[in-house]
Amino acid sequence: MITSEFPVLQDSSNESGQGDSVNQSSVSELDDGGEGKGKRKRGRPGRPPAANKKPRKSPVSQLGPPRGRKPNGVSQQNGEGDLNTLFEVVKMGKSAMQSVVDDWIESYKQDRDVALLDLINFFIQCSGCKGAVRIEMFRNMQNSEIIRKMTEEFDEDSGDYPLTMPGPQWKKFRYNFCEFIGVLIRQCQYSIIYDEYMMDTVISLLTGLSDSQVRAFRHTSTLAAMKLMTALVNVALNLSINQDNTQRQYEAERNKVAGKRASEKLELLLEKRKELQENQDEIENMMNSIFKGIFVHRYRDAIAEIRAICIEEIGVWMKMYSDAFLNDSYLKYVGWTLHDRQGEVRLKCLKALQNLYTNRELFPKLELFTNRFKDRIVSMTLDKEYDVAVEAIRLVTLILHGSEEALSNEDCENVYHLVYSAHRPVAVAAGEFLHRKLFSRHDPQAEEALAKRRGRNSPNGNLIRMLVLFFLESELHEHAAYLVDSLWDSSQELLKDWECMTELLLEDPMQGEEALGDRHESALIELMVCTIRQAAEAHPPVGRGTGKRVLTAKERKTQIDDKNKLTEHFIMALPMLLSKYQTDSEKVANLLQIPQYFDLDVYSAGRMEKHLDALLKQIRFVVEKHTETEVLEACSRTYSILCSEEYTIMNRVDISRSQLIDELTDRFSHSVEDLLQEGDEADDDDIYNVLSTLKKLTAFHNAHDLTKWDLFSYCYRLLKMGIEQGSMPEQIAVQALQCSHYSILWQLVKVTEGSPSKDDLIALRRVVKSFLAICQQCLSNVNTPVKEQAFMLLCDLLMIFSHQLTTGGRDSLQPLVFNPDGALQNELLSFVLDHVFIDQDDENQSMEGDEEDEANKIEALHKRRNLLAAFSKLIIYDIVDMPAAADIFKHYMKYYNDYGDIIKETLSKTRQTDKILCAKTLILSLQKLFNELIQDQGPNLDRTSSHVSGIKELARRFALTFGLDQIKTREAVATLHKDGIEFAFKYQNPKGPDFPPPNLAFLEVLSEFSSKLLRQDKKTVHSYLEKFMTEHMMERREDVWLPLIAYRNSLLTGGDEDRMSVTSGSISSKTSSVRSKKGRPPLHKKRTDAADDSVDGSWVMRNETLQTPGAMQTPQLTSTVLRENPRQAAEHIPDQDSSEQGSEPDYLHNPQMQMSWLGQQKMDEVNRKDRGAMNYMKARSAGVRQAVRGLMEDDAEPIFEDVMMSSRGQLEDMNEEFEDTMVIDLPPSRNRRERAELRPDFFDSTAIIEDESGFGMQMF
Repeated sequence: MITSEFPVLQDSSNESGQGDSVNQSSVSELDDGGEGKGKRKRGRPGRPPAANKKPRKSPVSQLGPPRGRKPNGVSQQNGEGDLNTLFEVVKMGKSAMQSVVDDWIESYKQDRDVALLDLINFFIQCSGCKGAVRIEMFRNMQNSEIIRKMTEEFDEDSGDYPLTMPGPQWKKFRYNFCEFIGVLIRQCQYSIIYDEYMMDTVISLLTGLSDSQVRAFRHTSTLAAMKLMTALVNVALNLSINQDNTQRQYEAERNKVAGKRASEKLELLLEKRKELQENQDEIENMMNSIFKGIFVHRYRDAIAEIRAICIEEIGVWMKMYSDAFLNDSYLKYVGWTLHDRQGEVRLKCLKALQNLYTNRELFPKLELFTNRFKDRIVSMTLDKEYDVAVEAIRLVTLILHGSEEALSNEDCENVYHLVYSAHRPVAVAAGEFLHRKLFSRHDPQAEEALAKRRGRNSPNGNLIRMLVLFFLESELHEHAAYLVDSLWDSSQELLKDWECMTELLLEDPMQGEEALGDRHESALIELMVCTIRQAAEAHPPVGRGTGKRVLTAKERKTQIDDKNKLTEHFIMALPMLLSKYQTDSEKVANLLQIPQYFDLDVYSAGRMEKHLDALLKQIRFVVEKHTETEVLEACSRTYSILCSEEYTIMNRVDISRSQLIDELTDRFSHSVEDLLQEGDEADDDDIYNVLSTLKKLTAFHNAHDLTKWDLFSYCYRLLKMGIEQGSMPEQIAVQALQCSHYSILWQLVKVTEGSPSKDDLIALRRVVKSFLAICQQCLSNVNTPVKEQAFMLLCDLLMIFSHQLTTGGRDSLQPLVFNPDGALQNELLSFVLDHVFIDQDDENQSMEGDEEDEANKIEALHKRRNLLAAFSKLIIYDIVDMPAAADIFKHYMKYYNDYGDIIKETLSKTRQTDKILCAKTLILSLQKLFNELIQDQGPNLDRTSSHVSGIKELARRFALTFGLDQIKTREAVATLHKDGIEFAFKYQNPKGPDFPPPNLAFLEVLSEFSSKLLRQDKKTVHSYLEKFMTEHMMERREDVWLPLIAYRNSLLTGGDEDRMSVTSGSISSKTSSVRSKKGRPPLHKKRTDAADDSVDGSWVMRNETLQTPGAMQTPQLTSTVLRENPRQAAEHIPDQDSSEQGSEPDYLHNPQMQMSWLGQQKMDEVNRKDRGAMNYMKARSAGVRQAVRGLMEDDAEPIFEDVMMSSRGQLEDMNEEFEDTMVIDLPPSRNRRERAELRPDFFDSTAIIEDESGFGMQMF
């Protein structure tokens, strides 16, 4: 048998005479003592897969092969797709593979050289090579020379080849390619593969190709070799079976008595056994050649797909021929590759192992492997690749199914918590593991008999108790829906056993049962509600999945059946559950969620109105007994669902609801009157009566229209008294504000849905105006909850009653539009600054000394985020003036972890609304920070301090938000520079003109935006800067003047501009550095060139007048769209009414329109141009890129250049650095748990795969 002598193939130690040696420096056995050296085989010795083979001298038959293929390979050599070649036949896939192989075998029998040439060219063409091996090359050249020749003829224009090309055709080709090799070996297994010619040639060729540096050759030949090996393993398996049968026949014949023994048959059986043994030796040698010559090198290939092929096929060998391959000598390759860096390869390892662990008979052979690599497999359940994690969990489940002792409790716990994963496939796989470990009944019949003896209808009681216990011990109570969803596919029968759940909740424990504790009952109710939701909605909970998918017909039928089943059961059970737990707010709030999943037609169809009355009665009891907001809102929501007009039970429910509201309103009105009359003398009972009824009415007003009860007037009176007397309890004030808000919204619904009269609109406006005034007054309340509630309602109402109310053809609602005045806007902004942007220590002090845990901190942060988001919406929708956002933007860096996403989105939306105003807001926020710094540190700032660096960093982040499209942001950036320059020179130094202005250091902050200016715009901004500079300033080089020098240099980045040195206290003449033009061309070159040709091409004229120093007449603009020939345009330049080429075309025929600031600066510059400027324009219009002469050429100082600045190169560098930066790129928040932290990659750095040198292959 092959099993006794096959270890030579298994052993990868160095042996002479057995093909290529395998480098063992990076390979180690699982068990050093597990293998001995194999003995030499009988029969023919193995042939090494040498890359250099001797030239063949065999004659060539004159008979050509079938199917019309030319014997000399002429059809292949010209690279054209001949439909008669093997490659084309296999690619088209129109012929049955059996007939294709039979034709090739017939050709081989007629002329094996020609047939083999056809097969060789088939492998070459399948690699995507355009070349072809001709008969002369096949005869006279060695394999290495042929491969080298084919490598030279390989098409390098594209990296694609048949195995990697996309599309169904090439996917089918891969399948056909693999099938062809398998069928070929199967058809040749009885004769041709033993002729010492065909297989030697093919294996030698594939071995040489697999060692090529060309990826296509290596990939294709490895796939072919692995499929060839798989086919040979199948042949070896058949030979082993036949040999066993022959041996049994021989033994049976030999054991017969001498008279009945047939000597001829014994000789035939001996001869057959000898022949089978020789054939088996041949197959072993072939497999040894492939395994040692190809597999042991390619399973560590640099290309992940090649490694995956090797691992996938060795898994097939181990499953197909487990007696020979399923041992540690081969399993070690799979175990090592579990540490591969690519998820694709790790996935193949796991799937290969799953095929082995599925067969429980193979477990004894896998025991050593399991012990060695179990920890790695368990750790892979946390793999960063979700597909790998899913398969790892399934593999662990198979290991558990085969042997529960194989996994420790710690191993199981590592998988348990994955049922709460947000990724549903991972959670479902973990749920299957959990079900098999904890919730599968080992003896269903015995458990059912025990349940009947105890008087239970369901045998699942113990399993449900175990589920509750698991849920409580996981300490993730808010994730009950995730737990149910994880177990839904595997434990659906258990989770839908609502009868058993209600039995456990309603009935007393039987003998031998333990009573459920309070925590267990709460957990069971929560889980039960989650199972009801899952069954009724038939989709995963929020956070799992991409959304609701379309159900199949079978799933839809199951959903309907489940909904009917739960409705019929809980229509009767829910009133009893509410009656038992009506005093427990947590349980009642969960139970009241159940009616929303009912099929309410069952009430009338099943004549179950008495159960409806019982439910309404219990809900009324709950409303009477509870004042918790969660419970009251659940009651209100239940009434709202039962009052749906589409159901016949609506009238019955509406009567019950009206009676309840009447009673509550009457009680509320009397208690309010009593409280108003007593005033400051009101006792706790009066306050409690008002607060309890007001909470209930507010909860109902949220979902029901209660305007006919006129609750607004009572609430308004309460708020008015609280403001006047200042003694209103904060909870009453908060509830009164909320109830009034609901009342206004319901009145607005009536107005918008109907045809309101003018009086209705005036009445509603009066109500809204009075309520807004109340809320504004509450902003100064001493109680923080009242102030926060008033702020939120103010923001919401200003949003609702803004100018957007009239959109969609609702112009009649114009009287309801409210625009906040400046005082209200300032008050809202002050509230945000005082209550949102606070330090943690300040917050702790404001909590009145209560000890905060982590949950309270998160809740407080969530509340502050809501406040900021409410105010930000007012800015985004132009309800509050955009400059108010400056005080928000300035905190971007300091509070990035808490509010970075909100501020970033606000900045993005405001820029979409008005780019220029947004830019002015950004620079204003930087100015505010600078002024605060001046107040703290005085005028002599330390430019190296962290505070100054923080402002500069904020400016840099703001600059990144402008993106790379400088044309779109052109005017906005220029306006930003204008405001920044004016701010820097706004005040003169009181010490005299020899000293720098107090705000001069701001220019260093402003220089962060210089890279966002177009080159010609930098010159314009520089001209504007010079209007503020005196000649004395241009000559100063002291440290205090460095911000001016740095800013000026950042503007002079084009051509041979004059520069100032930023070296402190020294003047040095430096030669201009010229950037090499061999680098990468600048991004958006066409766009930049267009910008160079158009000085003012994209600027939009502003309606507002932007004041600049110095009187300047408004010149006429020349259109770029209708401009003349460049030569003609240059001739018109001396005319003072003409503008520089490329100026703004807008408003050409309307000189009364105001120009943009940049347009004014451009025209001012043109008016100051002399004849040299005209020559420059001529050269520029002709396409000649000349260096721009700076505006400092009249200065007496010599030209200085900062070597850190280069003209065009700096812009190229900026484009290259921020090529993909269209948004702010900031480090991740510390408050977020990254995916990498939750799912680490357990790659073993000591594994063999990690060694880069082990691959030794370069990409082609």
